[in-house]
Amino acid sequence: MVNRRKLNPEAGPRAAFGARLRTLREQRGWTQPELGARMGYAPSHISGVEIGSRNATAKFAARADKVFGTGEALTRQGDALRNPAILDGFDDYLALEREAVEIRVFELNIMPGLVQTQRYAEAIQSGVMARGAVTAQQAEERLARLAGRQAILAREDPPKIFVVIDEGALHHWVGGANTMSDQYGHLLDFAGLPHTVVQVAPFSLGERRSLYFPVYLLKLRTGAFVAYTESAQQGRLERESRYVEPLLTAYHHLQVEAMPQAESAALIDLVRKGKP
Repeated sequence: MVNRRKLNPEAGPRAAFGARLRTLREQRGWTQPELGARMGYAPSHISGVEIGSRNATAKFAARADKVFGTGEALTRQGDALRNPAILDGFDDYLALEREAVEIRVFELNIMPGLVQTQRYAEAIQSGVMARGAVTAQQAEERLARLAGRQAILAREDPPKIFVVIDEGALHHWVGGANTMSDQYGHLLDFAGLPHTVVQVAPFSLGERRSLYFPVYLLKLRTGAFVAYTESAQQGRLERESRYVEPLLTAYHHLQVEAMPQAESAALIDLVRKGKP
């Protein structure tokens, strides 16, 4: 019997497209080589799209629509895939984050997702929608993923979480005074948990700050580390130690240079009271 890999369409947009492609193919009784011959692609290309290791280009989706007689259904799904609410690589990161035993986060300008209140997160997405960067549906998808991420905090065996926040995030108001007051209070409560550490990287750090972009580092149960970084348009998941280790070293340097937790909490409280 041929080893048939199980697909999970809920794993993300790419997985959903691949699962739909396989369903359409199997409904017609075609093998991957047969579909490839009809579309003009190698069987390995068809397989890659189905399991989500290869993205569906506009050309690929259009040919699939023609072969299956699906109008523009796959083309529209492919367009959404290439312009997703979630950056490429982030769904893969989330799957690993759920299994991590340690999570290290550094964030600029905004609060990290794991410590955002619902009102704060909703205000962020409202701003993104107002700029036309995402649709209302995509914003809802982001909020749903965030709620799923935060669920790990309520586990019986939550991971250890180390958070370093750039001081700018404390002064970047989101959603108004009440939203920020709740967010500061929630951050202080989070810092008081037995499995968390919260530090602030102050403005005075200057050139000693070792990171200038958001970084997420996970320690897995195997002892291996993975890293996720992102820009405004692209996310990148790194598994190879030659890429992960320099980021881990930079994060450790940042922890040493940042304010200790007690001093960080005191600063957060001062900002909450309007006394920076």
